[in-house]
Amino acid sequence: MAVTSSSYPKAPENKRNVGRQYQASLILLGISVVFFGGIGSRLAYLQLEQGEANQRKADENRTRIIPKPPVRGNIFDRKGKVLATTRLSHSAYIWPKAQKQENWQEIRDLLAKILELPPEDIQKRVEEAGINYPSLIPVGLNLTPAQVTAIEEYRPQLKWVETDIIKVRNYPQKEVAAHILGYTGELDRQELNRKKPEGYRLGDVIGKMGVEKSHENLLRGKWGGLNLEVDGAGRFMRILGETPPKSGKDITLTLDLELQKAAESALGTQKGAIVVLDSNNGAVLAMASYPRFDPNIFSSPVTPQMWQELQAKGNPFLNMALRGFPPASTFKVVTATAGMESGKYPPNTILSTYAYLNVGGTLFGEWNKAGFGRMNYVSAMAWSSNTFFGQVGRGSGGENLIKWARNYGFGKPTGIELEGETGGLIADDAWKRMNFRNWGWTAGDTVNMSIGQGFTLATPLQVAVMFSAIANNGYQVQPHLLRTDNDLKQQQRVSLNLKPTTLSTIRKGLRAVVNGGTGGRLNIPELPPSAGKSGTAEAPPGKPHAWFGAFAPYDKPEITVVAFAEHSGGGGGSVAAPMVRQVMEVYFKEKKEQKSVVEEVISNR
Repeated sequence: MAVTSSSYPKAPENKRNVGRQYQASLILLGISVVFFGGIGSRLAYLQLEQGEANQRKADENRTRIIPKPPVRGNIFDRKGKVLATTRLSHSAYIWPKAQKQENWQEIRDLLAKILELPPEDIQKRVEEAGINYPSLIPVGLNLTPAQVTAIEEYRPQLKWVETDIIKVRNYPQKEVAAHILGYTGELDRQELNRKKPEGYRLGDVIGKMGVEKSHENLLRGKWGGLNLEVDGAGRFMRILGETPPKSGKDITLTLDLELQKAAESALGTQKGAIVVLDSNNGAVLAMASYPRFDPNIFSSPVTPQMWQELQAKGNPFLNMALRGFPPASTFKVVTATAGMESGKYPPNTILSTYAYLNVGGTLFGEWNKAGFGRMNYVSAMAWSSNTFFGQVGRGSGGENLIKWARNYGFGKPTGIELEGETGGLIADDAWKRMNFRNWGWTAGDTVNMSIGQGFTLATPLQVAVMFSAIANNGYQVQPHLLRTDNDLKQQQRVSLNLKPTTLSTIRKGLRAVVNGGTGGRLNIPELPPSAGKSGTAEAPPGKPHAWFGAFAPYDKPEITVVAFAEHSGGGGGSVAAPMVRQVMEVYFKEKKEQKSVVEEVISNR
């Protein structure tokens, strides 16, 4: 008889096992819900919370940006002559992900050899940008044709390196007006961190000095670029889009190129400065300083040897026109103003002059060591009598002298659009107590100031502003470099509220300086009648400084010229006056030629 399972009696049901299969199902269901819920939550987080960031990362992996820098704005002189522009040059770039390659060191060292750079410089540049930097990293500027050819010849080894034509700043006049124009250079790390919010990026060129820096916002322009799609191997597939760069604005300066060349030629290799202003509105027609430099050197990497050669000249980046020096007898214009405006020494004052003044036991000598007898303002100005103006300064009082010095603009920056301007120094009782163990102001300090010595310091630009005020009948002008409509409207002027008799007396005195006094070097037929003042400043332990300031034509002034020669060893009339004359000769010769051209055109109509 066959045995089957049905033959076995049915086992009694165990009530303890009832529902276990349902429990297992519920556990599996719970695990599934948690698992898939976690995946869903993660997906939701990645999509909703991190979606934009993840999309950006994905785009960065499949796109490359080829930046296109803007063309920097040109700089012109007042007649449209080019002072700063751009030229074409080749540069080398590297993809930041190149350093992920197994042969990165080989790539870096080969490129460094071609570019004649230390490999560490390239390494540092790439590391600063970071592996995820989305654009090409500039590593070599101003490449020679041989360097470009070498990169192409080694293309298989340098597939992560690109070359491109860029626009490099160029100064066709080389050293001319270098302190005014300044120069451009690549952003350093600190500048980049500070400028990032303004849209600057690694490798950007920025104005470092002069007009290039002060008008960076106008000259810079805006970057553009090509957005490229690449495959997983980084190979180019197609152009996704292009944003054309926006060129910077061209600017026109108040400078006259020919006058600037004349000023630099007159200064030669004498350390010092020459400033030329439009007497009526403060437009800077020329500003020369020596030593100087060629700003084109900064269009390429500056080698240590190049830097040493620059420093051998002294400090070629220091604009001497904006530095303070004892103004010497040019300051007697201020002293005469203080005397007449105070009412204590009116225009008809006559004083005896002496070999020296004894003030509190200190002797203030006359420069001729004998005195000039009795003098009025005009003759005292013509022969620059120290004892005459020492008496006027002492009698007017230190506070009055200080007040008029500051009214003329001394003791504070003029506000010209250049960095590094000092305000000079007009000391007072508080300043002296702070700097000299609480010793107060003395009558000797006042006499010293009245002849432009002692603590007093003035910049050649400030002295030019002072002479311009006498030239234009009492208005303090605002020196400026950017040519605007205000150059014609003469709105940037402030009246000093001088009495007509004060102005007339000082002008006659300055005319007498040229017409028979210490400024006879300007009394020549080639120039219209002019007025001016010499100055010879004691500057121990070195040789004395020489000054001369002048304006012309005397009856209707147009131009103010101030020359300063540091430690020249000669007097203002013998050293600085010929510099002023040389500049004025060029100005009036050019003006005469222009007038002849206009008259010829009119006559041919």
